[in-house]
Amino acid sequence: MITRKAEAEWRGPVREGRGTLKLGSGAFEGPYSFKSRFEGGTGTNPEELLGASHAGCFSMALSAMLTMSGHAPSRIHTTALVHLEKVPDGYRVAAIDLDTEAVVAGLAETVFKETADKAKATCPISRALAGVEIRLTAKLLQE
Repeated sequence: MITRKAEAEWRGPVREGRGTLKLGSGAFEGPYSFKSRFEGGTGTNPEELLGASHAGCFSMALSAMLTMSGHAPSRIHTTALVHLEKVPDGYRVAAIDLDTEAVVAGLAETVFKETADKAKATCPISRALAGVEIRLTAKLLQE
């Protein structure tokens, strides 16, 4: 089993406080706050990092599936929009929109979309987010 580490530290009351998010690899460390999370202020937020994780995981899963089927991609670019919704007892991640574009020589559009749907359903981050609606738009580009 592979184990990954991330850390968060929060100081102060929720609206005026400040926090730091840090990846165990040291590749990222950054501030977050109430404003960066709920009001568009500077800094990062957990949902943005979740979106980056999901986009990265999905892109790698799609690349693996395409490569194993004999159609290695030359490029995959994925964005993730994480929708945070206010609910009576707080907030929840209501949905994630994955939008991917890929350049894959010699592949039919229908096969690409089927493979992208499978990658969406089976990448580890999608599986971890089973209670969240995940929507996918997949476009095959010609180079």
